[in-house]
Amino acid sequence: MKTKIINYPDLVAARNREVHDTVFLDAKTNHFTEMELIAKDKNYYIHTYGCQANIRDEETMRGMLESVGYRKVDDPSIADVIIINTCAVRENAEDKVYGEIGNLKKYRKSNKKLVLGICGCMVEQPEILQILQDKFSEVNLYFGTHEIDQLLDLIYEVYTNDYRLISIKSKQGEVIEKLPASRNNEFKAYVNIIYGCNKFCTYCIVPYTRGKERSRKFSDIMDEVRELKKANYQEITFLGQNVNAYGKDLDEGFDFADVLEEAAKMGIPRIRFTTSHPWDFSSKMIEIIAKYDNIMKCIHLPVQSGSNEVLRLMGRRYTREHYLNLVKEMRRKIPGLSLSTDIIVGFPNETEEQFKETLSLVDEVKYESAFTFIYSPRRGTPAAKITDNVSYSDKSRRFKELVKHLEVNIEKDSNSYIGNTYKVLVDGVSKTDSSMLSGYTESNKLVHFKGDINLVGKIVKVKINESHTYSLLGELVNE
Repeated sequence: MKTKIINYPDLVAARNREVHDTVFLDAKTNHFTEMELIAKDKNYYIHTYGCQANIRDEETMRGMLESVGYRKVDDPSIADVIIINTCAVRENAEDKVYGEIGNLKKYRKSNKKLVLGICGCMVEQPEILQILQDKFSEVNLYFGTHEIDQLLDLIYEVYTNDYRLISIKSKQGEVIEKLPASRNNEFKAYVNIIYGCNKFCTYCIVPYTRGKERSRKFSDIMDEVRELKKANYQEITFLGQNVNAYGKDLDEGFDFADVLEEAAKMGIPRIRFTTSHPWDFSSKMIEIIAKYDNIMKCIHLPVQSGSNEVLRLMGRRYTREHYLNLVKEMRRKIPGLSLSTDIIVGFPNETEEQFKETLSLVDEVKYESAFTFIYSPRRGTPAAKITDNVSYSDKSRRFKELVKHLEVNIEKDSNSYIGNTYKVLVDGVSKTDSSMLSGYTESNKLVHFKGDINLVGKIVKVKINESHTYSLLGELVNE
């Protein structure tokens, strides 16, 4: 198959952070009418890996496809467009993608007009894109995180030509408004407020794949929140690679605390946000979170390491002392605060003493939940070039020890829920027991309980009877 390259990824170009105003554009397509004819009676299938930003990207792609008539299906064998939306943060996510493509490529043999596309953070990396090209000749579309607004045009070109198309431009990025969306959930919504990242932590590929930090206009965000309120959404989550860096690139005079406060005043029952960076977490934010009951007191605050030397090598911009002082201020000013975090073990050349510093920080902060990872190098990042003298067996041992330390407080915290009643937003039928419903407390604890399916999407009161550390078992309180 011939290959047409519109743009090819370049990590050097992706690192560029020239100072200029954010460009705001409205969505458009050059082939909308033609795509309506192509999409008639046809289906699409999307499989998304990774973070909430990827899930929000999927909702946008779904909205675009459905706007011209494609129908969503859960069976790829009957799809006319298959899109694998990838994540590059962890190596195991990449391995899953390779396996998924291997399972899907057979459908191109039975349907020559099938558009089989790969998008997302993986294909933004030249070496991985080359591996995909060499390994999977059946894939006929590759596009990056900056090309999602062009999806219909890209599909049109692939469908009407017999070649593989690659459109992945490494750039700082724009803000594209007025893109359609088909949301995954009828009562919980993600709202992008800032794209990209300027932090360049030495282990992270995201600044290269997502571009520079660029904030949406305050009025556009509030218009979206207002529409969600009208549609009776019960929970919104503000999204950004560094959500609390919002507004720094604009001259509007608004920061993230202003976004939180204005949304809280609209009366959305639950407001959350992710992910916050300790460097940008202001006292003003803390005061606003404490002030409004509908801003959830469950905050994700990644620490990554408890060692100052490792934090310096990671490029995290804060010290252990800064982080702990921030936590103390948050716990002092926000009653009922629940903290979660991200921690990496086995960063290149991490010593046993440095790892112990992470354990002592975990014991001091007492997180209610945590995402823990064994370090895996990402091609193109500075950390990937460091010769690492920590064996994998040592990394695995440290990982297990870290989890044990975390579970001491997680179990203690979960046990404290027993006998008390909490508000739970009902998500749906439990994934582990079809006779039970499941949902989340304001502090983001997973709760299972018996109840009528009509309660899905509603906030109910549940009394907790049992703790299973990572989930709770309760009974509905009838009022």
